[in-house]
Amino acid sequence: MKKILSTVLLVVGTTALLAQKPSPSLLNPTNHALILIDYQSQMAFATKNIDSELLRNNAALVAGTSKIFNIPTVVTTVAETTFSGPVFPEIQEFYPKASSNYIDRTTMNCWEDVNAQKAATSKGKKTLVMGGLWTSVCIVGPVLSAINEGYTVYVITDASGDVSKEAHEMAVTRMVQAGARPITSLQYILELQRDWARSETYKPVTDLIVKYGGAYGIGIQYARTVIKH
Repeated sequence: MKKILSTVLLVVGTTALLAQKPSPSLLNPTNHALILIDYQSQMAFATKNIDSELLRNNAALVAGTSKIFNIPTVVTTVAETTFSGPVFPEIQEFYPKASSNYIDRTTMNCWEDVNAQKAATSKGKKTLVMGGLWTSVCIVGPVLSAINEGYTVYVITDASGDVSKEAHEMAVTRMVQAGARPITSLQYILELQRDWARSETYKPVTDLIVKYGGAYGIGIQYARTVIKH
C-alpha cells in the first residue's frame, strides 16, 4: 500500500512540475523583440479590411504592452515627410518621435534597408513580433525575409491592415504557409501577463485594456466600480 501511495505521490508531483513549464512557443517579456512597421496616416487612408478606429486601438494595445513589459522595440516609417505622413498618435503616445529613433526608409520591405534590418537584428532576439501597414507589402516582406534567416516570427494580424480584406487575408495565409505565427493584439498583452498574480504589471495591463481594449476594457472598468473584491 505504501508503495502504491508513493508511486501516486510521485506521479502527482511530477505532473505538477511539468504543469509549471509553459510551451517555449509562448511569448514572454524576455524572448522577443517587437517591430512596429509604418503605422502612418497615408497608409491608413487606404486600409479597408479593418475599421480605422479599431486598428488604432489595437496598435495602441501593442505599443503600450511593449512599454509595460520593456520589450525591445523598433519603429519604422517609409517616406515619412514626402508621402506616408506622421506615425499614429497612439504609437507616439508610447514612442515619441523625438526620443524613439524612428527609422525612415525608401524600401517597401524594411528588411532591405540597412538601418532597419540592423535595428531589428541587433536586439539579440531570435523571435520577432511584427505588425503594421500594409500586410501584403510592408509586413510580408520583412516576415518572409526574417524567417529565411532563421528567425521565428509572429504577426499581429488585427494590428495590421491592407487595401482589402482579401489582400490582408492572402498575405496572412502566405506568411503562415512560410512558418509565421499569427497572433492578435489582445492575445499579445495577455500572453505576456500570463498570470494575474504578477502584481507589478497587473494595474498597467488592466489600465491599458480599459483605455484601448474595447468591450473587454469596459468589462474591467465595470468590475472595478461595481464588483467589490
